[in-house]
Amino acid sequence: MSQIFRNRGVKVQDDTKQIEEVMAKRTAKNSVFLDLFQNKSYLLKLYKTLHPEDTTATEDSLTDVTITNVLTDNLYNDLGFIANNKLMILVEAQSTWTVNILVRVLLYLAQSYHEYFQRTSQDYYKSRKVKMPKPELYVIFTGNKGRKPDKISLSKEFFEGVDIDIEVKAKVIYESDTDDIINQYIIFCKVFNEQTKQHGMTQKAVTETIRICKDRNVLREYLAQREKEVVTIMMSLFDEEQIMKSFIRSERHDADRETAERMIKDGELSLEKIARYVPALSMEELKELEAEIMQLA
Repeated sequence: MSQIFRNRGVKVQDDTKQIEEVMAKRTAKNSVFLDLFQNKSYLLKLYKTLHPEDTTATEDSLTDVTITNVLTDNLYNDLGFIANNKLMILVEAQSTWTVNILVRVLLYLAQSYHEYFQRTSQDYYKSRKVKMPKPELYVIFTGNKGRKPDKISLSKEFFEGVDIDIEVKAKVIYESDTDDIINQYIIFCKVFNEQTKQHGMTQKAVTETIRICKDRNVLREYLAQREKEVVTIMMSLFDEEQIMKSFIRSERHDADRETAERMIKDGELSLEKIARYVPALSMEELKELEAEIMQLA
């Protein structure tokens, strides 16, 4: 009997993982983060926040290299751009803390360089040394900092700090007392979280988030110009999350029915005891299922 529940658990976990991956890919291109920084003027503000010493940078000196190719084996990073043909900057926005972001960034960086060499017609199989922009890696964390580090590295987080042949280091950016574009985005996310706690996943939460942020001068220009688009983006995220939850509930219910069906056919337990193992099914459902099995017997 324990094997029945192990099999059921594996099935539900696999289905849940698959639908989450599908939803993640569907929503990635429609996030507020991407919508915000697809605009070159805001991308320039982000770059100048990271490099205030570069006073001559313009929108034309920035080239978007965010991975979008659907043939890249599910690689979809949040933001990538090259500045002045010298820096390749990758930025990931995270609401949940995980050092696994370092692994993903390593893969994003490799793919970004691969695409860069293709765009610049450089062949790294030939003897001539290729030219490549210096990498800079950032993680924007929209949760609370707590005791989390300002920098994370592959060697420290995964290999106990020993010297490794391939190192990945990323600077982590948290909420601060500045009013730069990055901090405004973090505050926007936190206001949004507060509003969803109050109003649930509703349009009220979205419109209140926009109103509060505009009042606080947080992304005011962006929200004023693209308020309708932001509402649409956030509501679509709500809709897709509800679809995902509904799918998972349906899958779990189907798994429970399959488990109950096997237990009824086995004939070792009464319906009352079976109900203890699969509480998601009502006694009425179990009786109906038993009747169906008896008819087919």
